[in-house]
Amino acid sequence: MIAQEKNGGPDRRRVLIAGGGIAGLEALLALNDLAGERVDVTLAAPDPEFTYRPMIVEEPFSLAPAERRDLGLLCRDLGARFVQGAVRAMIPDRHVAILADGSELDYDAAIVCVGARSRPAYPSATTLRSWSEPVAIDEAIDDAATDPTRRLAFVVPPRIVWSLPLYELAMLTQRRAVERGLAVEILIVTPEAEPLSVFGHVASSAVADLLAARGIEVLTESSVAEVQGGFVVHPGGRALDVGAVVALPVLTGPGIEGLAADARGFIRIDEHASVPGAPDVFAAGDGTIFPIKQGGLATQQADAAAEMVAALAGAPIDPQPLRPVLRGKLITGSESLHLSSSISGGGGEPTASLDYLWWPPKKVAGKFLAPFLAGASRFEPEPPGHSLDVEVSVPSEWHSQPMALDPLEHIEG
Repeated sequence: MIAQEKNGGPDRRRVLIAGGGIAGLEALLALNDLAGERVDVTLAAPDPEFTYRPMIVEEPFSLAPAERRDLGLLCRDLGARFVQGAVRAMIPDRHVAILADGSELDYDAAIVCVGARSRPAYPSATTLRSWSEPVAIDEAIDDAATDPTRRLAFVVPPRIVWSLPLYELAMLTQRRAVERGLAVEILIVTPEAEPLSVFGHVASSAVADLLAARGIEVLTESSVAEVQGGFVVHPGGRALDVGAVVALPVLTGPGIEGLAADARGFIRIDEHASVPGAPDVFAAGDGTIFPIKQGGLATQQADAAAEMVAALAGAPIDPQPLRPVLRGKLITGSESLHLSSSISGGGGEPTASLDYLWWPPKKVAGKFLAPFLAGASRFEPEPPGHSLDVEVSVPSEWHSQPMALDPLEHIEG
């Protein structure tokens, strides 16, 4: 068992944050602000660095890598303790977390932010991953340029709700092909009824206009399957004639032993990010059952969890239930457009604006994370290129009434 260091008196709550990604760092910053000296925080993560993963999509097109921060130094600066190790199981009745190496961490409260697991949707395609080396986009362009079709397809796999990174990559790739003087046609194949339909019709129409202006074709209400010798598109089963395919990965839950999960391993949480059946355990991020796997929503879940933990530690705070608001920033490389819409009703008429919808305009609009990263940066807090910012409200009762976000609901057979 790993000995827990105490930085204060006996009344301080020992808080474990499992995971050093966007949700984990937001939880750490939120607790530092909300609970202060009332808590002793330990952050456990398998990777010693925090990587600002939403910007990895831009790395193939820029000399600047995605922002990275040393978690050990960051924790030290915030008065927390860092342990390098992945949490693989929880024993809620003992308030113990078990790491991958078999060691244990005691806690009074825990926030699990371990993320989702992923695998390639299509073995023969190039997979866009947010945690590994940048996608080899120039190789994909070359493969398409030397193929008789001169076409490059970007594919959203079935059951993927958050597709924005693929649209970014498609538009940035189109610009790269033009810069290289290569006549490559870009095609997006998606189960969605319209581009980025999770944002609603107004935003989708704006995105469709951007794609049309770039000459990018979009095949909606369609899914791709890999067969021997290539790919086919459903419905219809016709061949996908392209020189290369780039696709998003498919996701499954982390399947943390001891925590309630759905059939795919995603951790169950309620409106306060509390895990049912696990006292004093909360969860946030892509590893939870929330259907949209997106960094901004992960920070909102982390904030809800941090409020609960701070209240348990005696902070004068009234924890509020999670009322998710989806904010998206679509990097296009040229045009800039900002939209706001509500899909839960009562949010007023959709609007379009040239102004930012939040500040600082980081890719992820975390309440604590965005200002922290903007302040830590040596550069002005401007996104690379230009962007499409979208804000939509998500029904607050999402946890008890499943949301109709399945992109395959429009596809027959």
